[in-house]
Amino acid sequence: MSDHEMINLDEMGSLKTSMESLQETLLNNHRIDPNLYIEYDVKRGLRDSAGKGVLTGLTEISDVNAYDLVNGRKIPAEGSLYYQGYNIFDLVNGLEGHKFGFEETIYLLLFGQLPSEKELEMFKEVMAQFETLSGRFVRDVVMKASNADIMNSMQRCILTLYTYDSRPEDISAENVLRQSIELIAKLPLIAVYSYHSYRHFRKDETLFIRNPQKGLSLAENILLMLRPDSSYTELEAKVLDIALMLHAEHGGGNNSTFTTHVVTSSGTDTYSSVAASIGSLKGPRHGGANLKVQDMFADIKAHVKNWTDEAEVEAYLCRILNKEAFDHSGLIYGMGHAVYTLSDPREVILKKFARKLAEEKGMMEEFALYELVERLGSRLVMEQRKMFKNVCANVDFYSGFVYTMLGIPKELFTPIFAIARIPGWSAHRLEEILNAGKIIRPAYKYVGHHQEFVAMPDRDPCMEYPCMDEENDKNGD
Repeated sequence: MSDHEMINLDEMGSLKTSMESLQETLLNNHRIDPNLYIEYDVKRGLRDSAGKGVLTGLTEISDVNAYDLVNGRKIPAEGSLYYQGYNIFDLVNGLEGHKFGFEETIYLLLFGQLPSEKELEMFKEVMAQFETLSGRFVRDVVMKASNADIMNSMQRCILTLYTYDSRPEDISAENVLRQSIELIAKLPLIAVYSYHSYRHFRKDETLFIRNPQKGLSLAENILLMLRPDSSYTELEAKVLDIALMLHAEHGGGNNSTFTTHVVTSSGTDTYSSVAASIGSLKGPRHGGANLKVQDMFADIKAHVKNWTDEAEVEAYLCRILNKEAFDHSGLIYGMGHAVYTLSDPREVILKKFARKLAEEKGMMEEFALYELVERLGSRLVMEQRKMFKNVCANVDFYSGFVYTMLGIPKELFTPIFAIARIPGWSAHRLEEILNAGKIIRPAYKYVGHHQEFVAMPDRDPCMEYPCMDEENDKNGD
């Protein structure tokens, strides 16, 4: 047997054969007739037949709208997103004269009101005090068991912080607020340091760990800690700050935020709650969508000779939709949203800043390709799927492009999402603690069959396993 903790079945002879038999048994069971979901009116994915989320709770933290109500009818409208009642467009436009807004957004989400100048400065000072990790923690925790999946590294580090907290199990709102602010401040360090650790220990590249600087925004410090020369332009930091604002919150029904509510309702600690939400966000159906968009555009660039030729681009998009190209999924990634119809407000805002960054970086040719795919993709998806609902680009369509222009590696795309979203998770955790009194426990309908117990001698053998002792003897165990 190898000295690795986890076994490689390809090296294990009869153990591999035994596992294949077990896998076959698994696949032959647990298959539920899809018609039963219709018979029992099961809201799969907690969505109704129209794809709308089933109402499971109340929140004041954020609101997502895609329709206007006219004479009792829902009419598709330009998408709108509200944080604590404030329109995201107003929050972004209100930054005129101010360099950065993510910290103000964090304050708004946590406390339900916009801060005064004095309140914001006090809050930023508190954040700065928490924006640190000891050298011992970085050495003994962050750098241990490094791997390419930074989300897993973040989960491990957050769970370990539990042991450094003098009151980890105290779930009073006051203590959870302290824990939340501290984790919001520390998560950028954990993510960036985990990436540098991965580069050093797995890629044999130079290791450098740079401390954040007091007085800088979270966006500035992310770029400062990430880059070897620690330099960045004002526009780069501004665009990253805007991206963090846009990803900070998106209603209580998204998968990771709902996870926050579910786990919090059980009475567990803050570190377990945040780790669970990161685990949810890690899923490619949730936080990893912009990676798929980037991979898709790399494929388009490789197969379309003339990016400005609308007919050539359209022909290749049709091949993608027909499952003849790219990953054969039939999807144009970044197009469509479960709620938004005419537009995703986050995409509208981020696209504007993506254009500015592309101009600074000399990447307007790539930006024009994105615009073309966005325009063609919306029409083609509607035609191909015979959809009456309008299909718009979502925020993931441009976010990966923005991160690429900022020099952020793909390994950090989803961690940046987590850094942005933890204020929203924290606000929802506090809301659940302050307002809810019951554990969230949905129902599942049993559709199996009750059976009579059969004693071991009377059971028919369904498979034969190889002798494990012989294999163990071969390996000297």
